[in-house]
Amino acid sequence: MVRPRRLRRIFSCPDVTYFKPVGVPMVNLKEIVLSFDELEAIRMIDIEGIGQSESGKKMKISQSTLSRLLGFARKKLASAIVNGQAIKIEGGNFKMAISRGRGFGRGPGGRMGGPLAAGPGGFCLCLKCGQREQQIRGQPCMSKKCSKCGASMVRG
Repeated sequence: MVRPRRLRRIFSCPDVTYFKPVGVPMVNLKEIVLSFDELEAIRMIDIEGIGQSESGKKMKISQSTLSRLLGFARKKLASAIVNGQAIKIEGGNFKMAISRGRGFGRGPGGRMGGPLAAGPGGFCLCLKCGQREQQIRGQPCMSKKCSKCGASMVRG
């Protein structure tokens, strides 16, 4: 009988869970599924710069298991980028870590009220012509059209 897998602890869930190449219709795309625990391994090692042994302890898995998880995740991401595939983040064998103190929840002033309600503001960027415009709070850049060339804008 196979031993049940241990739950991996993750500390953050992404707001966006689907990425696809621009200009390729969904019907023509293959999907790569990246699990939440694979994403967490990438986040801790490659973004936060935490070592593998410390990351393994935080996720409640061994360093060798984390290393394998990281290898699978990097291979999936590389394949998706090189082969023009969509990336879907879902599933995995994980449990959300309980928030203690600051840094995990939105807290006061987050999305539901306070000074940062409806987003932090910033700039929208046109990838076609390079035009940069002030973002209007509460209006996503994706729904905005460039005043110079009429193309859709992205957060910049």
